[in-house]
Amino acid sequence: MHYLGVDVGSVSTDLVMMDENLNVTEKVYLRTKGNPIKAIQDGFKILKNKYHKDDIAAAGTTGSGRAIAASIIGADAAKNEITAHATAALETYKDVRTIIEIGGQDSKIILLNNGIISDFAMNTVCAAGTGSFLDRQAERLDINIEEFGEYALRATSSVRIAGRCAVFAESDMIHKQQLGYNQPEIIRGLCDALVRNYLNNIAKGKAIFPKVLFQGGVAANRGMKASFENALGFEIFVPEHYNMMGAIGAAIMAKFAAEKSGKTNFRGFELADKNIFSRSMECEGCSNSCEVVKIFENNNIIGYFGDRCGKWCNKLQHTSKDLLA
Repeated sequence: MHYLGVDVGSVSTDLVMMDENLNVTEKVYLRTKGNPIKAIQDGFKILKNKYHKDDIAAAGTTGSGRAIAASIIGADAAKNEITAHATAALETYKDVRTIIEIGGQDSKIILLNNGIISDFAMNTVCAAGTGSFLDRQAERLDINIEEFGEYALRATSSVRIAGRCAVFAESDMIHKQQLGYNQPEIIRGLCDALVRNYLNNIAKGKAIFPKVLFQGGVAANRGMKASFENALGFEIFVPEHYNMMGAIGAAIMAKFAAEKSGKTNFRGFELADKNIFSRSMECEGCSNSCEVVKIFENNNIIGYFGDRCGKWCNKLQHTSKDLLA
């Protein structure tokens, strides 16, 4: 039997399959491209050639699109990214105290004490230091993103770059280029600046204790890892599946949920070929005026999300042609 985890983010949609011993047996990385439904179905198209519905003992979702993903696939657990990343980290590193996670458009810090989340924080406004920002800088410098960190490690010195704002960081990099600094020095300076920004804003006021795990797509950047280690004064660790930790955590939590209930709600990989779409409406039940999203499979509503009180998201699946109007 296998456990399926789906992490739907703003930049990427990640799917993992784990065996009964919670070893990762399959990884699928897809760009979300503003269409989480299509990304999920594209992922299922890849998996359905290798697995059947009966092979799946549980399925879980996480990420900003966890609600829509849960409706589509029939999730046994739909949990936030903080819980998912912590669950995945603790499965491999029981003694982890701090998790640094930097993804495509967000970054977060998670503090743990004896295996329990004690505090966390996320970026709120600026995307400086996230994967999308680094992608943009690599493209502007005509460097493959896979090589970005290696350039930083080749530098013999670091140039001071303003890193508190993505716009200012980019303009400061251009200014330093005009002054004649070479690319390795500028890239190392950028990594140092983004680490300062992370520690002074997201991690502000929080004590960072080892063991520290670096998770998310940006963990592949060796320059960022080195800058964190220089700033903190000790080694940080990058898990083997650093860019899939959210999906791994979702799969693990789904396993526990299905074992507790004695069944799984997973709807099968045939969803890859279904006509699934969403429509929104404004609920007039109270002054909150929640924007409720309905998920359809053909003319059948298979899920709701977006309401604050649970009036809609707790409704059972039913056919409702009149709501199509």
